[in-house]
Amino acid sequence: MLRGLDIRDMLIIDRLELEFQSGLNVLTGETGAGKSILLDSLGFVLGWRGRAELVRAGAAQGEVTAWFDLEDGHPARAVLREAGLPVADELILRRVNTADGRKTAWVNDRRTSGEVLRQLSSTLVELHGQHDDRGLLNPRGHRELLDEFAGAAGALDAVRAAWTARRTAAQALDAAEQRIAGLRAEEDFLRHAVKELEALAPEPGEDAELDARRRLMQAAERVREDIARAHEAVAGQGAEGLVSDALRWIDGAAEHVDGRLDAPSAALGRALEALAEAEQGIADCVESLAFDPSELDRVADRLFAIREMARKHKVQPDDLADRTDVLRSKLAALDAGAGDLADLKAAKTAAEAEHAAACDRLSEIRRTAAKRLDAAMAVELAPLKMERAVFTTEITPADPGPDGQDAVQFTVATNPGAPSGPLNRIASGGELSRFLLALKVCLMGESHGMTMIFDEIDRGVGGATADAVGRRLATLAERAQVLIVTHSPQVAALGGHHWRVEKRVAGDATLSTVTPLDPAARVDELARMLAGDRVTEEARAAARALLDR
Repeated sequence: MLRGLDIRDMLIIDRLELEFQSGLNVLTGETGAGKSILLDSLGFVLGWRGRAELVRAGAAQGEVTAWFDLEDGHPARAVLREAGLPVADELILRRVNTADGRKTAWVNDRRTSGEVLRQLSSTLVELHGQHDDRGLLNPRGHRELLDEFAGAAGALDAVRAAWTARRTAAQALDAAEQRIAGLRAEEDFLRHAVKELEALAPEPGEDAELDARRRLMQAAERVREDIARAHEAVAGQGAEGLVSDALRWIDGAAEHVDGRLDAPSAALGRALEALAEAEQGIADCVESLAFDPSELDRVADRLFAIREMARKHKVQPDDLADRTDVLRSKLAALDAGAGDLADLKAAKTAAEAEHAAACDRLSEIRRTAAKRLDAAMAVELAPLKMERAVFTTEITPADPGPDGQDAVQFTVATNPGAPSGPLNRIASGGELSRFLLALKVCLMGESHGMTMIFDEIDRGVGGATADAVGRRLATLAERAQVLIVTHSPQVAALGGHHWRVEKRVAGDATLSTVTPLDPAARVDELARMLAGDRVTEEARAAARALLDR
């Protein structure tokens, strides 16, 4: 609910602070007094696109502040959370417009954008009037209004869920078809490559192992002869034989030299053991270097085959096994593709059928609600002196989507037999106002703290019709805060709170002021609206009669 509005240096307002109440709030005043400026200022702080030049002449900047009460669950709370702005029971909007056109906005003392203001405004305020292209006159919103009237939220959620499932199934099928088409384009390569790789069967680490073996065999050809000579020099008649002879000779002479050969004998024994160990190691090396020359060719051929395959597939040799798995899985996907596509097509068909069934259920709810709405409108139009007018909720087929398969538009025929058409093209100004009011009364559900503003919606009507308009506004005000700018005394008399807007000249400046009216002042204002500039006692009596209804 709009609690207050503070306006500074906007057009012909220097400083104005208003505090609004729940129920029906009425603004009256002479034409040109500044009532539209109040709406322009409110629209400015709500981020609406309107007049370009709003700053009062001679002022450096204009500023508007509006504050609202937010009940629990108010839709504005979700907008605030999404924008990362503070959420509280009171919402304060402030916007500044400098003389050079720059605009700056704050929400609960946090800088924000005009777009966030507009998102908030859609949850806070509805503006209705003869040029109401933002609300009831906009055909793009008629389906949503009908769904709200029908209480179709559950059926609509089911349609949207089915639509999401339908799109998901269609996307999965499309992705699979594209993937399989790509695989088919490279089918020959896949089959040849997998066959080649499986025939080669490279193992991780095999490249390094083969390279080491090849290097060893190449080196063996060069060093084996030298190692064999070393073996001959150590074993047999070589060093080992000579040391054995020396040890035998020393052992034979040791008993004749009083132990002087014990140490040499022990040393030669150790030497003999070391020579035996060396001989064994050399012999083992010689044996290991023995190979079939054709083995070198086989190792080299396999090593080169692995490396050539790695270059062909642009991977490291150790990654060839993984590459084989990848190509093998693609080939398996291609081979299984027909079955997968059949399953995905079946899933898509089932999702389409489920969405179509959900759309049918929603369409039936809409058609039933449309009949109820048309009947309710007929009841509402009669007291508004439009009993001959025909209001019709037209439902026509539309492409299936997340909101169903229906296009919805409110149409009217102002006289029997006359062709029907969109509200804003068929109805005249006064008729349009009454159509909008009747429609709003019929569509009124839970207010969720919404403030409804009616800008001279009673223009062109008077007498009993104006009284009927006023009573319907009062009915709306029982469930939501309503602000009405009016020239009709019958409408104004039904307000719970009344302000007079007037212009005054101060020096060389023309300023607009807004004054809350007490009961006596309210009688005078209604008398002025009835009689004009010259207020008579008869007019005051008529005003009191209006207030006493």
